[in-house]
Amino acid sequence: MTNVPGPKTQIWQLLLCLLVLVATCATGQNPAVPGNTAVPANPAEKLFLALGRVSLDPSRVFHARDVSIDRAGFHISLDDGEIGFTADVDGHVTGAFFQGEGEILLTPPNQAERASMMLQTGAAILEERFSSAYFRFNDKTFAELQPSLNALSDGQNFVTQWNPVALNLSEADALRLFVTFSEELPSGQGHGDPASKPTQLDDRFLHARMQGTSKGTFDVYFDSNAPEQVMAGQLKTADAGTFYNVWTSYSLLKKSDSSSTANAIASEEGRSSAIDINAFKIRAEIKPPTSIEAEATLQLHVRKGGQRTFLFELARSLVVKEVDADGQPVQFIHNPALEGTQLARRGNDLVAVVFPQAVMAGEQIQLHFIYGGDVLAVAGPGLLYVGERGTWYPNRGLAMSSFELEFHYPPDWTLVATGKRVDESLTTSGQEMSRWVSERPIPVAGFNLGKYQREEARAGNVIVGAYATKAVERTFPKGHASVIQSPDKSELPSVIPAPPPPSPARNAQEVAQASASAIDFFSQRFGPYPFTHLDLTQMPGNLSQGWPGLIFLSSLSFLTANEESALRISSVAQSEIQLIIGHETAHQWWGDSVLWNDYRDQWLSEALANYSSLMLMEEQQPQQFHKLLEQYRDDLLEKNSSGAALMEDGPVSLGTRLSCSQFPNGYEAISYGRGTWLLHMLRYMMKDSEPAEEQQNDEPFVRALRRVASQYAGKAITTRLFLRTMEDELPKPLWFEGHRSLDWFYQGWVEGTAIPHYELKGMKFVDGEGSTTVTGVLLQKDAPDDLVTPVPLYTVRESKLMMLGRVFADGPETAIHLRAPLGTRKVVVDPNQTLLTRAK
Repeated sequence: MTNVPGPKTQIWQLLLCLLVLVATCATGQNPAVPGNTAVPANPAEKLFLALGRVSLDPSRVFHARDVSIDRAGFHISLDDGEIGFTADVDGHVTGAFFQGEGEILLTPPNQAERASMMLQTGAAILEERFSSAYFRFNDKTFAELQPSLNALSDGQNFVTQWNPVALNLSEADALRLFVTFSEELPSGQGHGDPASKPTQLDDRFLHARMQGTSKGTFDVYFDSNAPEQVMAGQLKTADAGTFYNVWTSYSLLKKSDSSSTANAIASEEGRSSAIDINAFKIRAEIKPPTSIEAEATLQLHVRKGGQRTFLFELARSLVVKEVDADGQPVQFIHNPALEGTQLARRGNDLVAVVFPQAVMAGEQIQLHFIYGGDVLAVAGPGLLYVGERGTWYPNRGLAMSSFELEFHYPPDWTLVATGKRVDESLTTSGQEMSRWVSERPIPVAGFNLGKYQREEARAGNVIVGAYATKAVERTFPKGHASVIQSPDKSELPSVIPAPPPPSPARNAQEVAQASASAIDFFSQRFGPYPFTHLDLTQMPGNLSQGWPGLIFLSSLSFLTANEESALRISSVAQSEIQLIIGHETAHQWWGDSVLWNDYRDQWLSEALANYSSLMLMEEQQPQQFHKLLEQYRDDLLEKNSSGAALMEDGPVSLGTRLSCSQFPNGYEAISYGRGTWLLHMLRYMMKDSEPAEEQQNDEPFVRALRRVASQYAGKAITTRLFLRTMEDELPKPLWFEGHRSLDWFYQGWVEGTAIPHYELKGMKFVDGEGSTTVTGVLLQKDAPDDLVTPVPLYTVRESKLMMLGRVFADGPETAIHLRAPLGTRKVVVDPNQTLLTRAK
């Protein structure tokens, strides 16, 4: 399914601003937590803990009337009430609590964001009265507001009432504020120029948590260091769990202006990070059934200097013991994620590393972590679940790096990892040792451990190995018993026992061969397989992940057809299981070789992998191919308990924001379902429109994909760049209004949510010399007025369909004027279902 750690991509504000309810920070062996009475061992701990437990100051309580807080993107007015500011933290006032009457006005900048706001709140703009608000900021907000405020003679009553609330809320933004104010910590020796002053970054942050009169508690953020500077959202609990519903999130800058945010995690947001990790060297000792002890050395290249604190992702279950830079100990803070956020559901934490001096652009730094903890769990006999697959080592998200991995583990286990195994031996302590080196820079590294049996297949020179155990996990669905019936249908007391549980090892050869066949199919179309080998390892659960040269494959994929039937798996679900091996194999091209740029482009990776596997199915099982497409469409039209159709959740470009309390599976359904349909539409638009005299051995869509795979190997691609590459193969009949552009497709279909319906009316047929002139009107229903779609029209000749051409539907009604074979009396719309449309 997904090929990323966790699984999904997060918004920067959720990474930094919603992090800490209970924060644990450590330097060396001296942990401390907010509320701990122990004296912090160093200035970084002291600052972080102070920011996480700051109180209101009785001497800073004021009456506020007609006071405004303005940021680019929204306006907050404090109409009438009392406001108390926090005590100093190292000379900075960082927060305030307001009680009274206020209002916020936020207008999303485009149709997609307004639609998101409408879905989440019932209104296209955020215009909400609030009765209280808690603010955190890193700038001069207090100094700017103070002249407009009137001091109260006795602020103690206000503090007594509201300080417990303020204290409770203060922890959430401690890490984000720490990143700002750590620049002022006492300098040490090592990096940067001690005599120079750190570059002052454009760093402004404001978080407002408000108690709305109709919408309940919600958040609004402005963060100049975030790739998307404005965000509003709300923590919401539903039957499916707790979600952070992002109402809107957007950038105030052009992409070129925000291409190097100060501390963004590169792969999470797709922008250039302030630092690159060029190489990882990791040594890990694995102690089944649960623990790992590891050291990781990271080679850093500083792209943007001027700051001291950088963030790394690492699983919460791993305890950091030491961090040093170029051999010198540095201070660090390791944070759990706030419960309910996407970050928490993904299971990742952040480690803040504080350098002695502000780093300088161009600097090379060797960063060394020592850490350990429990990331393994026993799922079944000889079958382990390796949790935190993407964050078992400190990293800054998906970005191309070189990896050298060394593992030590008991000799009766088999370990498989990303990269090429270059060494394997038995150590003097009786442990197995294996070393794995990436053949080229890859975005993520991982491993799997089990008591496997191995089977092998080949795809040309590519060796495909399948690793599976004899048993499935304990939680695997059980078979059913069949009641024996008499001829009169009455039940007899005896039953047929449930079939024996599946044994994945029995089907490992077929799994290896299925992946090898997929490699052959994809290589012919997309170009050479990006690596020298591929290993598929059994993984407990119903999710699979395709990583560079290593696929974590659900136990479901090792079932035979009979085993699937015994488990009462539906025919559609069986088809989806069949797709998994091809889907994860396709991720070797789409996701592991070609990365997506940011969370708004992540759908490309999943849709390309899914449609690639569907193209393979189309050749082998065309009926199942069409049934799955129909199922994707039906899923998008399905309504939730509130009567909203899943398609209304948003366009594919909202990424993981689509998974929300209203639609818990929104990301998967839309990225896979609508995303797959978008590619299917592009493919057949291009295929049908290519003039016969210009046709080549490959379809234009396939030629474009091969160019994408070659041109963007080892790079990230945006949706617009993907479409630009498609335009290179765009047949002239698809040039809307004479322009060789797919902007109409991007605006209407990628950034849209519509599933239209098409009808013909007023059709007239006039026979002429050698042909029939067809006129009429094409209706485009259930769609916005500006949706543009090239609709295929056919006639029937001698019981066979004959394509007349594609007509650009541009609005609710479009005039038709076509020349058809003589005698034509019937025209049909898209009989081959190449458009995402509603069933008749």
